[in-house]
Amino acid sequence: MIEVTGLTRRFAGTLAVDDLSFTVAPGRITGFLGPNGAGKTTTMRLILGLDRPTAGRAEVHGMPYRELDHPLTKVGALLDATAVQGGRRAEQHLRWLARSNGISAARIGGLLELVGLGDAGGRRVGAFSLGMKQRLGLAAALLGDPEVLVLDEPANGLDPEGIRWMRDLLKSLAAEGRTILVSSHLMSEMAVTADRLIVLAGGRLRADAEITELVRPGTTLEDAFMELIAGSPA
Repeated sequence: MIEVTGLTRRFAGTLAVDDLSFTVAPGRITGFLGPNGAGKTTTMRLILGLDRPTAGRAEVHGMPYRELDHPLTKVGALLDATAVQGGRRAEQHLRWLARSNGISAARIGGLLELVGLGDAGGRRVGAFSLGMKQRLGLAAALLGDPEVLVLDEPANGLDPEGIRWMRDLLKSLAAEGRTILVSSHLMSEMAVTADRLIVLAGGRLRADAEITELVRPGTTLEDAFMELIAGSPA
């Protein structure tokens, strides 16, 4: 479970995240939505201990991420698929991550097959397309077989077939009882992927509800989203 309580982050006078509180429960896909600059990525960075909160707490498995032992076995994350050394081969990248957290390298071949990179393990990441980097990033997130996944725009760069593949994979992972927090700008995709939605605007929580509660008959998720963020700070 992910628990966020009174989370606040200020950067040089700018309030990026403003007193956020929410819980992401296991066994479902929670969509994380908001316009550009809403605070989604900052919130994810705070959950993963990459930034320190000005106030409040973000916990995974009942403790801050920084206190987790072998964190890749507890939480899998994909925030920036391009943040990989281009000269490193895909399999080498995963081996390096596995070694850092005491994870068996025996998982790597199967994970590369799972994400559609079975024939690309020996290729250098710098030659990968964005979609291939996203797939590698997802393999890295799954490397430790974690119960929690935090994914920021994982479908970015994927073609329609790849987006459907991602949707099916996330649904199967949620069905195993994992906790999944995923952000996306693809409203139509979130409408058929997410079970619950957390919506931010201006760093503040605008909604935390089941998708069926937010989308009325005859309307779309985009309609509901635009209503929720109407009047939010620019």
